Amino acid sequence: MNKEQKDAVQDSVTEEMEQQMEETPSTEEEAVHEEAVAGAEQEDAPADQPEEGQGDAHAAEIAKLQAEVAEHQQRALRAQADFDNFRRRTQKEKEELAKYASSKLIVELLPVIDNFERAFQAAEDSPEFESFSKGISMIFRQLESVLENEGLKAMNSVGEPFNPEFHQAIMQVESDEHEEGIVVEEVQKGYMLKDKVLRPAMVKVSM
Repeated sequence: MNKEQKDAVQDSVTEEMEQQMEETPSTEEEAVHEEAVAGAEQEDAPADQPEEGQGDAHAAEIAKLQAEVAEHQQRALRAQADFDNFRRRTQKEKEELAKYASSKLIVELLPVIDNFERAFQAAEDSPEFESFSKGISMIFRQLESVLENEGLKAMNSVGEPFNPEFHQAIMQVESDEHEEGIVVEEVQKGYMLKDKVLRPAMVKVSM
């Protein structure tokens, strides 16, 4: 084999080795490639974490809003209950006011009734005043009827057990007819206005 043939064979072998080296990456290149792939995977992995964190934040915000809504609902219910109580109390006060609106006037008229009754007692001892007494009696009955229509009612105290809610004791007396603590005499009548004591009766009580 001459020199030219040797050079041609050597060139052919060199070209084949270079071609193989180009087709097969080196170990260093493979390591660099693997590191690049691993780095890319690491960059992709944390990308999911912010989404999970955002979901937790949204859930916490929703829970907070729900708690605030529940609290406002409770406040609204309490306010409604307070208003209902206030309305019922006000209505009751209005009814009480209307029920006893005439009490002041009637209290002022009670002494007039007392004087009428005294006049009747005095007229019984004077026959010449009989016709006059009848006229006064008619007027008194008319006034009494008007007051009864307003709810005024005289108490019947004689013979009843003494009750400080209805009676005002001015004296204690001995009595053979009644046991202790019984009203034996009514000095001044007591009156009820509907279910309220307008004036207690002034009485004498047995001892």
